[in-house]
Amino acid sequence: MTLTELQSMLREKVREAAQDKFQIALDQIIDEVPPKTELGDLAFPVAFELAKQIKQATGEKQNPRNLAETLKAELESIEFVDRVEVAGAGYLNVFFDRARFLADNLNSSPLPGLQEPEGRKMCVEHTSVNPNKAAHIGHVRNSVIGDTFQRILKATGKHVEVQNYIDNTGVQVADVVVGFMYVEDRDLDSIKALDEQLSADGVSFDFYCWDLYAKVGQLYQTDEELKSKRAEVLHLIEEGDNPTADLADYVATRNVECITKTMARLSIRYDLLPRESEILHLHFWDKAFAQMKDRGVIRLENEGKHAGCWVMPFELHEGTDEHEADKILVRSNGTVTYTGKDIAYQMWKLGVLGMDFHYKPFFKYEDGKEIWITTTEEHTDVRVPEFGHGETVYNVIDSRQSYPQEVVKKGVAAIHPEIGEGGSVHLSYEMVALSPAAAEELGFAVSDEDRKKPFIEMSGRKGLGVKADDLITRLEEKALVEVESRHPDTSIDEKKDIAHQIAVGALRYFLLKFTRNTVIVFDFNEALSFEGETGCFVQYSAVRANSIFRKLEDQGVKIDADAISDLDKVNEVFGSDTGTEIWSMLTFSSRLQETVETAATQNEPAILAKYTFSLAKAFNLFYRNHKIISEAGPVKRSMLIAVADSARRSLTAALDTMGISVPEKM
Repeated sequence: MTLTELQSMLREKVREAAQDKFQIALDQIIDEVPPKTELGDLAFPVAFELAKQIKQATGEKQNPRNLAETLKAELESIEFVDRVEVAGAGYLNVFFDRARFLADNLNSSPLPGLQEPEGRKMCVEHTSVNPNKAAHIGHVRNSVIGDTFQRILKATGKHVEVQNYIDNTGVQVADVVVGFMYVEDRDLDSIKALDEQLSADGVSFDFYCWDLYAKVGQLYQTDEELKSKRAEVLHLIEEGDNPTADLADYVATRNVECITKTMARLSIRYDLLPRESEILHLHFWDKAFAQMKDRGVIRLENEGKHAGCWVMPFELHEGTDEHEADKILVRSNGTVTYTGKDIAYQMWKLGVLGMDFHYKPFFKYEDGKEIWITTTEEHTDVRVPEFGHGETVYNVIDSRQSYPQEVVKKGVAAIHPEIGEGGSVHLSYEMVALSPAAAEELGFAVSDEDRKKPFIEMSGRKGLGVKADDLITRLEEKALVEVESRHPDTSIDEKKDIAHQIAVGALRYFLLKFTRNTVIVFDFNEALSFEGETGCFVQYSAVRANSIFRKLEDQGVKIDADAISDLDKVNEVFGSDTGTEIWSMLTFSSRLQETVETAATQNEPAILAKYTFSLAKAFNLFYRNHKIISEAGPVKRSMLIAVADSARRSLTAALDTMGISVPEKM
């Protein structure tokens, strides 16, 4: 009986009792965790709501405390309940049978939802980097949020598909193509030869494109002729089946390959890479466009500054023109906007477009798992998994895209009212900036004025940004210095592996501990600290827990099953001076499933990060206050080992759900 199951059983018992005893149907049963264990393990203020509803239904006034007394007997009939106390004006304070709960949860999985996915598919789209250059730290925040959230959904038992949308026909790709064609005078063969030379020199293709993109952005400011090439190139890319489109396809595909490998360094993976080019060339947009016109949710503007444009006429903003352009789905020159293409894509993800992509394998991870990519050509020689058809679609996109995302959500709901707006969820997030110290460490020129600022913003178009690979590598280098100082006799390969795990844990936790609507100021020293709310501290706590159990194993000490099965003696220890601390540690470590479900419901991975840090702190205090290894009494020793193991398993599972591994040592 897990803690979540027990709480659910208690809520259901309250609902049944309210119906049987008072003929009142309670839609929602609220429960609370008391601030102190001495006040109970779970509290129900239900008697007050029950009294209110009885008054409304019968006109009869009832004392909430008397109602609570009636419910008390019903709750005490549950096997895992020790007693129920009626407190105050009518609170029901439930005390669990501690010994029975401990015995029943020995070696149980802290996250039962990991066993077998069920229900309709959840689609999580994240990363979605413009494939024109290397990924930067802002993209990493997007990817870490998305990857952690899909892990959270899986931990609640959901079937999840992870997508990374590739905007390979957008303006940013066109800008890099302009750079290759009109600044460097290269054709496709020349770019392929350059790519080979870069590989031989140890330079990543996406790094080269990073610099070229920034160079083009600077040239646009003074060279109007060059800037005029953008629209021409963009049109050719969208049209497809021409030399410019072929060149753009090569550039975008190579950048996607590089970005995929970058994210794999952070244990971030995908199932499918849907490409914007197929949305156009397979006429997804045409079908969505026709449905929108048929249902009257889109109109052609005949006058004003948007004359000739097809727009979605939602009044989503209040008296401002700031987002007028985001309502445009088709420009006056016939090109489709990002918002328009995204509506068609969203309809496909939800399984209501009535069309499908063709697919082919794109990339294989070291363990053999494949990523698929969309294509215009059908491949009959491969067995393709079913993609799309999601019940709910989660789009991880930064907060600046909130308005277009609202247009997409309302647009799909207008075309398909049966889905409603609940089928599309925007997981927005704020930007990542650098502390002045971090900017200097990464090689940026920081002025005296910049040093006085709380953070330094980045701009990819200006070339002012932190490449994700550079950031990961720098974290690995700094972690390696620490590992070498602590474990000088360990082999270099093992040191590097530990340093990599620490670096990934530091970065992922730093990006997850802040709520999504918080601007993050990244700092190396803060992220890599072994003290405070950091990934290193949480990893270290898990490493310490594993070390304790290795020592126990070496000494031949293990849980005495007979001692644990003597429920009276176990409850005797729980009733002692230290028993409350032991019980608190057990119940806290048992709240992982509840925490994960809350994080999923509230769409906030930071909830899990905060719990994990608190669990690590609680375990360290528990270990300091209770001598697990040297405890002489067999019953108490077995209890301490069992509770410590529960905390260890929950801590490891929580870290794994955040994509953070536990090193052998730190």
